[in-house]
Amino acid sequence: MGLEQIAFIVISLLALGLAGRAFLKIKNTIALGKEVALEKNPAERWKNTILVALGQKKMFKRWIPAIFHLFIYVAFLFTSLELIEIFIDGFTGQHRALAPMLGGFYTFIISLIEILSVLALIATVIFLWRRNLLKVPRLVKSEMDGWPTLDANIILILEIFLVCAVFLMNGTDIVLQGLDDPHYVKTGNFAITSWLGPMLFGGLDQSTLVVLERVGWWMHILTVFAFLNYLPISKHLHIFLAFPNVYFSRLSSRGEIENMPAIMNEVKSMMGLIPETEASMDEELPEFGAKDIFDLNWTNIMNAYACTECGRCTDVCPANSTGKKLSPRKIMMDIRDRATEVKANLESNDDQYKLDADKALDSTNYTDGKSLFDYISKEEIHACTTCNACVEACPIMINPLDPILALRRYEILTESAGPSEWLPMFTSVENSGSVWQVPNTREDWITS
Repeated sequence: MGLEQIAFIVISLLALGLAGRAFLKIKNTIALGKEVALEKNPAERWKNTILVALGQKKMFKRWIPAIFHLFIYVAFLFTSLELIEIFIDGFTGQHRALAPMLGGFYTFIISLIEILSVLALIATVIFLWRRNLLKVPRLVKSEMDGWPTLDANIILILEIFLVCAVFLMNGTDIVLQGLDDPHYVKTGNFAITSWLGPMLFGGLDQSTLVVLERVGWWMHILTVFAFLNYLPISKHLHIFLAFPNVYFSRLSSRGEIENMPAIMNEVKSMMGLIPETEASMDEELPEFGAKDIFDLNWTNIMNAYACTECGRCTDVCPANSTGKKLSPRKIMMDIRDRATEVKANLESNDDQYKLDADKALDSTNYTDGKSLFDYISKEEIHACTTCNACVEACPIMINPLDPILALRRYEILTESAGPSEWLPMFTSVENSGSVWQVPNTREDWITS
């Protein structure tokens, strides 16, 4: 076993181990949310996953960015095939192990990867231009200042590194094949590097070509490892989470709002629709809505980690369009930040976060004096019109409306608070069963 082979095995196991631990932490953070009863319709869920997550169906509501995104997406999928070969070569010490087995099909696959890589490079440059020079409005809103913008640029730069590695590796390999070195398997002519390789590297001596080929090979795999370990702290986690996020998304109508039986019975009793004995007036009412991430369900937290920060939700939000503070994208980013903070505090096992010092630190015995309301202002949740435009716009079926309603319910039903202009409506419903302050009873229109 050669030194390079040993180095590859050690680096691979280390990189995959660190990435696996980071992804497990994300999974455990999502699990901090409450259980939720999901509609049981696996056929419909798989259909959504294939069409929306894999097929990018909702992306094409804006077809120009969708096409460029498709270039990168498809290139990513096909480059994974070449990555499989790199792993085989790295662990076995071979070179292009799949080429002799696949023959002409191998040439076709690598040629297709090269063509897609060129298209991905074009798309990457255009996305960098849109973000940093053109400054598309939805990509430069206030919540994107600092790390979110840097994060987007980092991943695009890594994409450029990956494409360069592919062409450096394949281009030098093609030239080395022409020198009849038996180590470099004949692969046939690739679509791009069969002419680009000789043009760029044809005048170099064999020892330099060997070094450059290895540089390209290692540059490819190390960029992939860097990308894999970067994903858990990046918005690009959606590359993996988009699939479960779409699969577990709501199947019921987007306009259907979750009912609260206790409140429903209270209102029905108040309006005389059911006897008071059937209502829960004499029972202690539960805590409604959500104050912190523990009160959200686990799909809400997964939504936050799956968010691509594309801003399509904020772009179509009527409240945001009229200058109000609400940004559905920011809501999801805030939930993710809060969930990350809470998970880090729980992992610290610091006694300062315990409600009861004699018990173990866990989600039921946790406090840090903060909540989601320290991230999301009441002004933001009051501005929401519950129009579902953000839900409709999201390309991976994230539902920002769910946590907004949960926060609003906590404020109104648990804290008995809310905007002053809403209070007359609540009083009117309680007194006359109508949202309008009119002297007539609710049923008078029937007999008039």
